[in-house]
Order: sequence, then structure tokens, then C-alpha cells
Amino acid sequence: MPKRKETRNAHGSGSIRHLPSKNAWEARYTIGRDPGTGKQIQKSVYGKSEAEVRKKLAKIIVSIDEGAYTEPSRLTVAQWLDIWTAEYLGELKVHTLALYKKNCRLYIKPALGAVKLQTLATHSIQIFYNKLQRENGLAPKTVKNVHGVLHRALSQAMELGYIKNNPSEACKLPRIEKREMVALPDEAISEFLEAIQGHKYENLYFVDLFTGMRKGEILGLSWDMVDFDKGTITINKQLQKEPVKDGEYRLVATKTDKVRKITPASAVMERLKVHQLEQKKMQLVYGAEWSNPMNLVFTHETGKHYAPYTVYKHLKQIVATIGIPEARFHDLRHSYALAALQSGDDIKTVQENLGHHTAAFTLDVYGHVSERMKRDSANRMDSFIKKAQGSM
Repeated sequence: MPKRKETRNAHGSGSIRHLPSKNAWEARYTIGRDPGTGKQIQKSVYGKSEAEVRKKLAKIIVSIDEGAYTEPSRLTVAQWLDIWTAEYLGELKVHTLALYKKNCRLYIKPALGAVKLQTLATHSIQIFYNKLQRENGLAPKTVKNVHGVLHRALSQAMELGYIKNNPSEACKLPRIEKREMVALPDEAISEFLEAIQGHKYENLYFVDLFTGMRKGEILGLSWDMVDFDKGTITINKQLQKEPVKDGEYRLVATKTDKVRKITPASAVMERLKVHQLEQKKMQLVYGAEWSNPMNLVFTHETGKHYAPYTVYKHLKQIVATIGIPEARFHDLRHSYALAALQSGDDIKTVQENLGHHTAAFTLDVYGHVSERMKRDSANRMDSFIKKAQGSM
């Protein structure tokens, strides 16, 4: 029988050995001494390669040295979630981290928090997901989001060697019915433009309808990002409220973290010029009361930023007057995208203007075509057929 290969950890804190019979590697580490016998208490983690277990061992040794180590056999799901959200999610945006913690607090901990991490089973998680939808009435998308948080937490626990596999991996999630993309019909756009005339938010709604910016992006648009000479707008941030009680509004990175530059229609740039003049007049009227520290394009008379909910609420009131109460702020973005495609813009241009990660995603959202686009396509094919037959 071949001897098992064994190597000592560089700092003497553990050992790593190959297990040929299992085609695996084992890392052993010491967590203390038995108070009765004085013997070392050793634990093991396993992996498919020496590099994998060495990485796991290094993380465990650090946690032991820092006093943050909890023996896996005693660690509950709730305890691990607290450790995970506090120590392993530093790369997340503030709002994303707040959402992760919310899903842990509202859903995962009440149902699974008391379960020992090492005994958490797939079936228990599946029952939990089913109850979220059937008894709690959560939408399939929300259940999927909860699963995403739990799955990621368990994957981290597995990477550290706390559990051998991820029990949420085999769970079946409810089917998400894709919400049909809604865009304002041509006649509704005309009615909408007429309805917003003279409204406090007229310029904001107009610019958004014909640029497709997200709500946070247009509320966070600053004058230094508007280049009248080149006729471009750079979108590099969004206005967002801190996810705490009485949180302040601040400018943060866009949803995709990407900076994009768009070239809107000249009518949009002209509207922004008029708006800038109106804002300067307000600045003169209010004098010392005027304050716009973020240099925002769209503000109240005194320079204060707009609240997203207020802008949304007024939009809902407007669309109700023209007979489309179901329309949302995001549908202005959809309307822009569809109008751009109908006007002949290629999918790559639309993708870049909207700030999507890939053209494939844009195609998935807007791959369907309007009836008018279908008719135009049929007419072009008719012309081609007639031309081809004429040459016979």
C-alpha cells in the first residue's frame, strides 16, 4: 500500500496529507486541548487538491488566531449567517448588503436559524422555500432572492470546511413568470407629453422618456456630466438613500458600476439648456437659501434634491389621467428602448445607451418586436420578392 503523503503547515499550525484511497486531501488543525486529558483537540477539512485544503486551512488558522473561530459542530445557521454577513461580504454595495441582512433576518433565521449548520439538510431547505411561497405568499422572485442569499452563505461555509457540501444546491425553486415588458404606445406618449406640460417635473419626465435613464440615474444627474458642446451626457452615478432609518441621500455608483456616455436627441439637449436657465433664475430668487451641493440637474426651487418616491407618485397621478394607471416610472425607460429600436437603432447601441451588461440581456428584454416593426419587416420582404420576381 502506498504511503500517504503528508506535509506540515508552514507555521506548525496544522498538517496536510493526501488520502489515495479517497482521492482527496485532508488538512488537520488544532483548536485547543481537552481539559480532562490535556490532549490536543484536532479537526479536519477536506478537498480535492492540496491547494484547496491549504486555502481552507489558512482561513481557519487565521480565525483561530483572531479568536473568531467557532467549532463547526456547534455552529448554528443563525450564528454562521451573522459571521458571514459581518466578515465575508465587504465587496457588496451598501444597499445590497442591507438586502442580504434583511433576507436573513426576516426569512432564513426564523425558519432555519436554530438548526446546526452541519446538520442542515436539503429537504429542510426545500420545505422552507415551499412555505415561503405557499404560506407566506412570497413571489417566486423573492423566494429566488432568499435562496441566492442562503446558497451563497452555505457556499462560503463549504469553502471554509464547515460543511462538506452545499445542501441548498439540489433545491427546486418556483418558476418565475417573466413580466411582460410594458411601453407606452405612440398615442399615449403624445398624451403623456401633453399632460406633463407646466408640471413641476415636466423637464425630468421629458428627459427620462427620451434617454431611458433609470430613476436613480436621472435624479443623480449632475451638470458637470452634461456636455452641451458635444451634445452628450455621461451617466456615472445615481441618487440613493442610505438603507438605515432617517438615512441621508447620497450619490453612489450606477447599478452596473459602469460609466456610459450617451448622445441624446437634440430636443433633449435643448430642453436641458432651458432647464438650466430656469434653475439659475431660481438660484437668484432664493439667494442664500439656495443650496445644491451635489450640483444636480433636477432639484426643488431651493436646490434640494428630489425624493424618488415623490417623483414616482406624481407620475402615477399623471398616467392615471390619460387612462394608463398601470404605467410605472420604469416604463418610460422601456418606451425609450422600443422607440429607439423602431427608429432603426441597432441592439448594441440600445444596450450601451441603457447601460445593460451585455447585448444578450437587451435582446432578452426587448427581443420581441412591436406590431409595427413586424409589418415593416413584412413590407421589406414584399419589396424584395417583387424585385426578385421582376428580374426573372
